[in-house]
Amino acid sequence: MFPASIFKLDSGLTLIHQEIPTTPVVVADVWVSAGSISEPTSGFGMAHFLEHMIFKGTAKLPAGVFDYNIENQGGVSNAATSYDYAHYSITSTNSYLHSSFPQLAEMLLNAAIPDDELERERDVVLEEIRSYNDDPDWVGYQHLVQSIYQQHPYGRSILGNETDIEQHSSSDIRSFHRTYYRPENMTVVIVGGIPVALALELVKNTFKSDSFQPLSANDNNFNLTQRETLVEPFIAGIRRQEINLPRLENARLMMAWIGPGVYDLTTACGLDLLSVLLASGRTSRLVRDLREEQQLVRYICCNFSLQKESSLFTISAVLEPEFLERVETAIKMHLQDIITNGISEQELRRAQRLLCNDFAFSTETPNQLAGLYGYYNTITDVELAITYPDQILSFNTQELQKLALLYLSPNQYAVTTLKPSTI
Repeated sequence: MFPASIFKLDSGLTLIHQEIPTTPVVVADVWVSAGSISEPTSGFGMAHFLEHMIFKGTAKLPAGVFDYNIENQGGVSNAATSYDYAHYSITSTNSYLHSSFPQLAEMLLNAAIPDDELERERDVVLEEIRSYNDDPDWVGYQHLVQSIYQQHPYGRSILGNETDIEQHSSSDIRSFHRTYYRPENMTVVIVGGIPVALALELVKNTFKSDSFQPLSANDNNFNLTQRETLVEPFIAGIRRQEINLPRLENARLMMAWIGPGVYDLTTACGLDLLSVLLASGRTSRLVRDLREEQQLVRYICCNFSLQKESSLFTISAVLEPEFLERVETAIKMHLQDIITNGISEQELRRAQRLLCNDFAFSTETPNQLAGLYGYYNTITDVELAITYPDQILSFNTQELQKLALLYLSPNQYAVTTLKPSTI
């Protein structure tokens, strides 16, 4: 039984509420289907730029006042933009929620996006891009996804690039805001020490149908709700690229395979299991062999990143440049061994135990629950959030072997290597 209550308001907005009566802490998290995947071709980086501008205030709430009020109450605010969503949260006590939540809503609904603040924040975003460009792991990952998603928004940086950001006008960002920050695109999650009746009343009074900004004729240019889903073709052969970076002490090896999006959560859970089996903990296959025994890598990890339209299975290692080819070959041999010989019951049970425990640990606090519910409701169906442990436990060794054959071919993948520049 799903532990939270779900309400579809007349405006089209969704409210998800779960009371935890043992704590005075309340988290209010507003999720919007307005990630970088929603950006027009001329608007790369706009979703993330808008996240910054949301906090620059409204006609009623000057810039900085919201942050000051939240901090003065001992609360915390946060925000993030991804490919598939943007979300804005406040963590407070139940005694302050009735004053802090309407202020969050005011910023989300009535963001002024003034020209002078836009210019100041443009410099902040540009500096953020430059700082990320100094991170070799970020640079390597961006090159990797660009090689995989050549015709899909997942292949570009959520931040945009400097040229993109220099071109965004306040009118364009306001239009993007009006187009996507609408009730049918929004989910409000409230978890913690507040009864359902009070939470429902608060959201209804704050997010009224007439509170949302009306669309203008120009906003149709930003409405991509009819965008055809672009599914990348299966990677044929090996897509290889080498990047040389100055001041790089250790090389990087990044390998990736395409997995299904949320339309196939069962397969996604199976790939999660394979990622743990391969490189989670000292007894996992890649860590034990390449780090503990052969000492070919300083660090190695495996990750399955679930996304709405298409997901990524990645293996990444930090190592000396002379070991790059040897480690890549060893990884391919491990994958082929799983495909040919399968996995043991002991390996499967360990991976299932780790993932089920991780899920339990990640649903202990109001913040974690709010994030879980908001994420799932934004990219798929919130009630699927709690099915994860059952999905993980449903797999047997033969099914995982089949998934490895279908999705983790040692002959079809993308690989990006980073080497220290010799110049």
